[in-house]
Amino acid sequence: MTKTVSVQDTISSDDGSLLVRLIGWNVIAFIVALLLNNILSVGFDFPGFLSIFSSFSLENFSQLAIYLISFFVASYFGVFRRITTLRQDADIIHSLNLFLIRGFFWSVLLIGIVDVAIAFLRVEKILIMFASEGVISLLNKPMFVGAYIHVPIFVFSFILAGFTRTLGFVWLALLIVLAELLIVITRFVFSYEQPFMADLVRYWYAALFLFASAFTLYDEGHVRVDIVYAGLVDRTKGILNAIGCVFLGLSTSLTIVVIAFNGKYSIINKPVMSFEVSQTGTVGMFIKYQLALFLGIFGITMAIQFVSYLLESVADYRGEPGKRRVTQETASH
Repeated sequence: MTKTVSVQDTISSDDGSLLVRLIGWNVIAFIVALLLNNILSVGFDFPGFLSIFSSFSLENFSQLAIYLISFFVASYFGVFRRITTLRQDADIIHSLNLFLIRGFFWSVLLIGIVDVAIAFLRVEKILIMFASEGVISLLNKPMFVGAYIHVPIFVFSFILAGFTRTLGFVWLALLIVLAELLIVITRFVFSYEQPFMADLVRYWYAALFLFASAFTLYDEGHVRVDIVYAGLVDRTKGILNAIGCVFLGLSTSLTIVVIAFNGKYSIINKPVMSFEVSQTGTVGMFIKYQLALFLGIFGITMAIQFVSYLLESVADYRGEPGKRRVTQETASH
């Protein structure tokens, strides 16, 4: 006699799903709290929540409260609001990550175009034809360009991401090829080459690989040894993927995030706060500080995607209906 298991039965049964939900949502809560505290520490000189153990202050207590509130909200979603399946939770988290990736994609696309145009006008002395000396002086300062040109474009990019659905990685790859082709033509045909041209290629190239990594994980596009894995049943694949997510994926990506945003002089905070530029100075693009930020974005998006992948893997192990099958069509989405 065959027993039919409904979706509601699958949701209500507790064979580890509660623990997985708590881990998943609290990882996201930790990332949000870490980034908020990073803004307070770097931008407003807050001492950090760990300083509460040496001396109490309103500042370090508020930073500790951010973590506690974040974990409480995450636990509420994971425990008291279990009205969705693990697959539905995974889809929600994946959709959130897609929005972040779209926003970052539009930002590097638009900032790259605008900044390379400014660099060209600056290097070729074209600005003096229609701009005052004061404006030219400001456009030669990385902090002005970063704060008053890059940041507004960054905000607009996330607004644009809310109205678009494509990730645009194919188009970004095409633009990289065209930019590299333009460098070759101008170098060997017109004997013309400037540092900002190579800066644009490096800028877009880094964004393409680091931002696309999370979606590649979703589409099962990363390198995997399939000799044994391909022949396993879905239940076994699920438990192996879940173990890999926790001990390899999440541990690595969260380590990157913690190190990257650890204090004012971390590998990301220091160059971002100073809008650091390359040694080429005013003849190049003012985007070196963003290249440092790309590492943090990579860690954040990968951690969020690993949470989604963890929930989906446990759903496979538990035999929840609606398993996603990756095909050529879905991979090219």
